[in-house]
Amino acid sequence: MSQGVSGCAAHEVGGRTMSALSPTPESRPLTPKEMTLDRARQLLKVQADFGGFYNANSAKLILSEVQKEHGQESVDSLIRELELQRIFGFEPGTRFEGGLVVGKQ
Repeated sequence: MSQGVSGCAAHEVGGRTMSALSPTPESRPLTPKEMTLDRARQLLKVQADFGGFYNANSAKLILSEVQKEHGQESVDSLIRELELQRIFGFEPGTRFEGGLVVGKQ
């Protein structure tokens, strides 16, 4: 390990000198992925397979993103397709915002 110009510790990794200030995956800002309908379907299937209170909350968050990006028709379609009414009690027409149920249209 050596001291760099700025006084920061540096070490060699795989032939490259890495500074202690080099961004690591943990320090890089997270960039949210777009919530596509396929991604939402995949995530909701996992929640539905587990069922239960905590998974219902996760499903609400996912449906909130679908609501924001794709609208009510897409939310209603996923509720029907994945039988979320039977599993979590979500009815078509239910609006989701910020992970909360905010009413029914």
